Amino acid sequence: MWNLLWPLLLLVGSNTVYQICAKSVPEKVNAFGALTVTYLVGAALSATVFLASVKPGNALAELGKVNWASFVLGLAIVGLEAGSVFMYRAGWKISVGSMIANIALAVVLVFVGYLLFRETITVRQIVGVAVCAVGLWLVTK
Repeated sequence: MWNLLWPLLLLVGSNTVYQICAKSVPEKVNAFGALTVTYLVGAALSATVFLASVKPGNALAELGKVNWASFVLGLAIVGLEAGSVFMYRAGWKISVGSMIANIALAVVLVFVGYLLFRETITVRQIVGVAVCAVGLWLVTK
């Protein structure tokens, strides 16, 4: 059970701090300057944990296993970060903007799962998508 729970707690806790920080980036700072600092801190932490988690002679071999997904993920993360900063700068409330974005993402991922990964779409998921659509309508009205 803990193997399922701790990643979820890490994700929710980190995402909470992330949204608070994204909304707190000063309007007068260049968003990409702030993101550069963000990525330098993230890169330093990732490198430290990576090097601590592999045997010293295996670091290059581990990096050799990286595929296209890591590079595209880097591009996607920049889009996520910039989108969040600009969403809040445009006036979205922290309680609404993130919720709408995450509900829309969940709906899109139902179809991505089906189209790219051959996951089945159940009647329950279709009803869930409909409930999400109603929820989006209610939140935005």
